[in-house]
Amino acid sequence: MPNIESAIKRVRTAEKAKLQNNAQKSAMRTAIKKFEVAAAEGAENAAELLKAALKSIDEAASKGLIHKNKATRDKSRLASKLAK
Repeated sequence: MPNIESAIKRVRTAEKAKLQNNAQKSAMRTAIKKFEVAAAEGAENAAELLKAALKSIDEAASKGLIHKNKATRDKSRLASKLAK
């Protein structure tokens, strides 16, 4: 544990950010999995779930949680799954 006050605060801030980042990444993965399951089953709401998954991917990419190229690749793969 750091002794300097600003370093102590930075540890607290980093911990908060880590929790928020993990929650958002988890929500993104959940949205993707929900869509993949729906697409595999041929569910009627697959298009809505795709829209939610794409939105969560975009949000993660804009905040730097995932690389923008990974976001584009993931979105492309999901869209092709819906088209099949």
